[in-house]
Amino acid sequence: MTDPGDFLALNLELRELDPQQAEAACLELGALAITFSDTRDDAVLEPAPGEVRLWPATRLQALFPATADPDVLSAQLAHALGFDAGRVHAELLAARHWEREWLRDFHALRFGSRLWVCPRHERVAEPGAVVLTLDPGLAFGTGTHPSTALCLEWLDEHMQSGLNVIDYGCGSGILGIAAALLGAAKIECYDIDPQALLATTENAAANGVSERLAVRAQAAALAPSADLLVANILAGTLCDLAAEFAVRVRSGGRILLAGILAEQAETVAQAYAPWFDIAPSGQRDGWVALAGARKSDVHGLS
Repeated sequence: MTDPGDFLALNLELRELDPQQAEAACLELGALAITFSDTRDDAVLEPAPGEVRLWPATRLQALFPATADPDVLSAQLAHALGFDAGRVHAELLAARHWEREWLRDFHALRFGSRLWVCPRHERVAEPGAVVLTLDPGLAFGTGTHPSTALCLEWLDEHMQSGLNVIDYGCGSGILGIAAALLGAAKIECYDIDPQALLATTENAAANGVSERLAVRAQAAALAPSADLLVANILAGTLCDLAAEFAVRVRSGGRILLAGILAEQAETVAQAYAPWFDIAPSGQRDGWVALAGARKSDVHGLS
């Protein structure tokens, strides 16, 4: 006998299948929820606007009512997408508090000498600790990814009080909130994902920095002349945004860029060279962060 909270899960390695078509087929069959996950520990960060970016080896899991017939659903899904039904693995998932499952692997972490990122169910008692309490929700960013860790370590070492900061592609708000806790006077957080904006708003409130942190749904709403702009997104997108970021940062202001693989670092640095004196600030597990200062003798769109 099944529990009301149980689910039937259909698991499928996508391989050649289009993820959007697979998702649509599952929803047409009555799926209650669909999750895409990595099967090989390949890294993927925030997508560009309108882009669906998944892992090279992606697994789809679709949840259905536990009373559904797995053989019938597998056959229907296989017919809709044109593959052999034997590729589908069905399993019964027992009732759990799914929205809190991430807590099992998320624990307090220190970045630099004083900055900690801590889930709400834990406490940090170390003297002098600056503690960022975080529930990422459905948005990217807990500090566990090397690129996020590089940014947090840089902020711990270089952040000064009273700065105006832009967090471009804020995800969970982790970098903007860290800047606030380390003394920033004003922070603007922008993201294309509504879930990211919601998570940032909730996390800012949980950390008591809402009065200094504004959430922006449009990049055009960001103020010019920031003292510091941080962006942990994708290398290609960073290159495309170089001129725009130059407009957003005041002369002598700082920039911190991440989401860059080591082999992409030189290309990104060259894209920013017309406006910034920029160089690698750290490297971890094949990922690089770049930091630099806005030149004073050039214009943003020169």
